[in-house]
Amino acid sequence: MKVVLLTESEKESLIGQLIQSDLYFNPILDCNDNWIISTEEVNNSIYVEHEWIKSIPLIDWCPPIEPPFPPIK
Repeated sequence: MKVVLLTESEKESLIGQLIQSDLYFNPILDCNDNWIISTEEVNNSIYVEHEWIKSIPLIDWCPPIEPPFPPIK
């Protein structure tokens, strides 16, 4: 699966911004500490001010590594 790679400043500019009337961008960190958004977020964005995200490079999705639970003692 491909995702959209964001810089720190791009991530900051998208937080709190609408994709559609009831859906917000949700940048997350991947396993390599890259900020990313899904291609679905990009493809479903209806606002002109976010057209720039359609030209950002795609990378392969690398799920974040979750710590073991329960904690190992």
